[in-house]
Amino acid sequence: MPLIFLVRHAENDYTRKNRLAGRLPAVHLNQRGREQAHLLAKYLEKAPLKAIYSSPLERAVETAEPLAQIHQLEVKLHSGLIELDYGDWQGESLKGLHRLRLWRTVQNTPSLMRFPQGETILEAQFRITQTIHEIASQFGENDWVVCVSHADPIKLAMAHFLGMPLDMYQRLNVSLASMSVLHLTQQSVRVLAVNFLPNLFEGLAKK
Repeated sequence: MPLIFLVRHAENDYTRKNRLAGRLPAVHLNQRGREQAHLLAKYLEKAPLKAIYSSPLERAVETAEPLAQIHQLEVKLHSGLIELDYGDWQGESLKGLHRLRLWRTVQNTPSLMRFPQGETILEAQFRITQTIHEIASQFGENDWVVCVSHADPIKLAMAHFLGMPLDMYQRLNVSLASMSVLHLTQQSVRVLAVNFLPNLFEGLAKK
């Protein structure tokens, strides 16, 4: 089973304005996001990639495309990599959501959280981890595979593979256009990187 690169999509106007895009359609990368996607592609230019998968949302696909072009690979859409279903919270500002009582549940006991008219965080963790195992099962131990997704699904996956309780997953940080890397074998999972940025210091300076 392969080396899996979990890549968070690059910047868009929702992340820039601290709004929760969720599964809204037509959320595209902005100029800085396109620059981040090209930087990521350049960093992985010589990586021996076998496949590139992406959430079907536009901001994820647009992050994957420069890398796919360099490697002459198609971007394979996978619904299991999609953003959480935030239900009624979708499109709202984070500042406004911070005032809600349910926000404390998301931060402190996310294992108990169901987003209004959306999915539970536990359901989302099961979905993303099953998706990673499904994709990984199609490749050999020395293959490299990129999966472009979103912050919460990646955080939930990394918490699972690190053996962290679900209620601690918010301690992890997954920056825009960052990579978190797993090596899966039939016997074990090794976490090789969490929230690695191709240009680390620039990324931290602009958070």
